[in-house]
Amino acid sequence: MPIAFQSQIHVRAALILLAGLTLAGCSSFERHQPPQAAAAAQTDDDAACRANGVAPGSDAYVACRKDRDARRGTATDRLERGHRNLAERMLNGQ
Repeated sequence: MPIAFQSQIHVRAALILLAGLTLAGCSSFERHQPPQAAAAAQTDDDAACRANGVAPGSDAYVACRKDRDARRGTATDRLERGHRNLAERMLNGQ
């Protein structure tokens, strides 16, 4: 095997490793929110549910909070799925 061919394999392996590590860091960014972001989301949910005219602790308030939490989870899942798809396309050279 020529030395130039072995060198190309090492360069490609290093680039793939670098791309994988970079994408891994991006994909875990959303999951590890600072406590301030989580508290802000809770405050926003509370304000939105109260704006609908429901009292905290009532069944309608609990349903509102669950609905907002489910929507946020769906949006997060969609974002993470998009990142995974992008990473696969990049690794496959598309």
